[in-house]
Amino acid sequence: MIFSSQRKRKSFIPLHGPKRNLLDVALIIIGSFITALTFNMFLVPNRIASGGVSGISVLVKAWLGVEPAYTQWLLNIPLFIAGVILLGKQYGVRSLLGTMVLPLFVYLTRDVLVPTTNPLLASLYGGIGVGLGLGIVFRGRGSTGGLSVAAQIMQKYTGFSLAFCIVLFDGIVITLAGFVLSWEQAMYALIGLYIQGKMIDMLELGISTSKVAYIITKDTEQMSKVILYDLDRGLTKLSAEGGYTGNERPVLMVVVGQNEVSRLKAIVKSVDPDAFVIISNAHEVLGKGFKRQA
Repeated sequence: MIFSSQRKRKSFIPLHGPKRNLLDVALIIIGSFITALTFNMFLVPNRIASGGVSGISVLVKAWLGVEPAYTQWLLNIPLFIAGVILLGKQYGVRSLLGTMVLPLFVYLTRDVLVPTTNPLLASLYGGIGVGLGLGIVFRGRGSTGGLSVAAQIMQKYTGFSLAFCIVLFDGIVITLAGFVLSWEQAMYALIGLYIQGKMIDMLELGISTSKVAYIITKDTEQMSKVILYDLDRGLTKLSAEGGYTGNERPVLMVVVGQNEVSRLKAIVKSVDPDAFVIISNAHEVLGKGFKRQA
């Protein structure tokens, strides 16, 4: 059972103000350092170009021998300027900070020890580390610039979705990796990019340990009582109507912990064996009885 305090608690660090700004700057710097360190430990020595400007810098190093940090500065700075001009000033200081310090950390950690020369392991560990670093940067409401800026510019002027634009640019980089390096290396890059995205999602959304259930029953009042008092969970009644009959059919929505799912199903079955129940993952639940807002 998950309990919560009855006393309303305030966030430790407000959403705005000097403390929050300082925390954001710290997160961007820490995340950029983790990204750069992982990049030099796993991706560069194993020639894994897993998308973005960092992937281009790996290709340039393999082709021309240019340090990745120089390539990243060379591409990130004009992309940042283009973003400010074409998309507005919303990038601000945080994005400029990430755009500048990431290549700096890439340069400073360029001689770091290489733990593995196995490209599969490198793509896995590289994806985890880069995803972790970028996730921390995003937690600090920042950005490391790169091709994400180009994707947003493309979205604005073409009408394509942002996800499509990002996939398109990353796909171009990985395709280039196939021609410049090898198609096997391109596959490792694709693996790293996938793991990286999953890691960012985990940091942004959290590990799913809660479930949300939607219950449609002919005995709404009794079902509400057993959930409120036997399961000790709050619920919300959603207004709905049957698509075939047109009759009003309230839907009960309740969020429970992973360990309460079996008990919820047993309670629902005891009240109405014919109840229609949908249970799905709730990636992050904020509020009383669950996780308080940061």
